Amino acid sequence: MKKLIYIINALELLEQLVSGKRLEGVLYMDKSTGALTFKAYNRKPKKPKRDRLVCHLEHGWVKESEERIKVYESVPKVLGAAGVGHVLQRETKRATEALLDCELDAIMFC
Repeated sequence: MKKLIYIINALELLEQLVSGKRLEGVLYMDKSTGALTFKAYNRKPKKPKRDRLVCHLEHGWVKESEERIKVYESVPKVLGAAGVGHVLQRETKRATEALLDCELDAIMFC
């Protein structure tokens, strides 16, 4: 027994099939015509929002995402343990000040 299937947006779906993609969709009986119909889902990949740069540091950066504050540091080993410790303390203080300035700016310009 042969059964005809009506495909909505057939040309677009054919292009996706030729390019090697799989199609997800729904196969249903159309109430008005009683014909078997396939309708593909229009799926688009989710693009995450980019992080906002709060400030540049001497050896890294501070960024803000929707859920987190991110701090990146990359200090050369040549400075030694004491030098690295001083650099980390100095840049942590600078990052904290930048975050507080950002908060104050947000409050002032609301």
